[in-house]
Amino acid sequence: MPGMTSQKTMTNAAWAQLGLLALIWGGSFLSVRVALDQVGPLWIVSHRAVWAAAVLWPVVLIRRLPLPRTWRLWAVLAVMGALNNAIPFGLLAWGQQHVETGLIAILNAATAIFGVLFAAIFFADERLTARKAVGVALGFSGWCWVIGPSALSGFDPGALGQVAAIGATVSYALAGVWARKMMGGLPPLTASAGMVTGAALIMVPLAWSVEGAPRLDLAPATIAGLAYVSVGSTALAYILYYRVIAVAGSGNVLLVTLMVAPVAILLGVVVLDETLPARAYPGFALLACGLAVLDGRIWRRLRRGTRAVPAPRP
Repeated sequence: MPGMTSQKTMTNAAWAQLGLLALIWGGSFLSVRVALDQVGPLWIVSHRAVWAAAVLWPVVLIRRLPLPRTWRLWAVLAVMGALNNAIPFGLLAWGQQHVETGLIAILNAATAIFGVLFAAIFFADERLTARKAVGVALGFSGWCWVIGPSALSGFDPGALGQVAAIGATVSYALAGVWARKMMGGLPPLTASAGMVTGAALIMVPLAWSVEGAPRLDLAPATIAGLAYVSVGSTALAYILYYRVIAVAGSGNVLLVTLMVAPVAILLGVVVLDETLPARAYPGFALLACGLAVLDGRIWRRLRRGTRAVPAPRP
């Protein structure tokens, strides 16, 4: 997207912040899985949105950032909250009831693939170049490999959990389209606070009506999981995300997509004793190759190397 693909030289500080962001987001899958032992997926999303908003709005006020003033802007933020928070958070949390956290994280890494594809569909200046087409093709190949043929032969809970994760990636990609079309002018942190507020207004009534009143007799591990996923991997992650963009450029943030899934896989194996199906690893390798091609660095180096070879003389 114009204005969203700049790349800067990666300093040690930028790499450190990018790695920290990957660790924070990678840990969110584990914290959700822990919370699911006592809390339903809709209430997990509600907690995530409510407490993230409670952290972000004071930051916005302390920094004296502009606030959304019109009903139209609040409606735009509500739609963004649905597409970027309520729907994908809910689908991922529901999917984690039936699918390993590492597998959910791998499927979630396809968000960038859908983002490029949807940008090409909705925006005339985001055509699908040869490099992007190769990246998307590789990414989809890996994505299909991860899912496996068994997902097409029946709709058991495991297959539906994978479908839910896929739906989350589609929702994230649509959120990117909506943000570009409708959300110009607001500072990023104000927009983040507004959209998690919109998600909270959607999810709390829905969770109350579907899953009943929130439980208050929660175990310490459940409280820790909810605190981490709401304050850590939502509110603080948004703050860190925009800081990484400022120091590393938005083009380099795509790298975090490659780093989140291995963190989630490792935590799932070590903490939850998960065992992923064998197909997940080559599938993720293909998906990672697709993301690397979309990132463009390897592609540009190959082209520079080709141009550097002297032409043969007759």
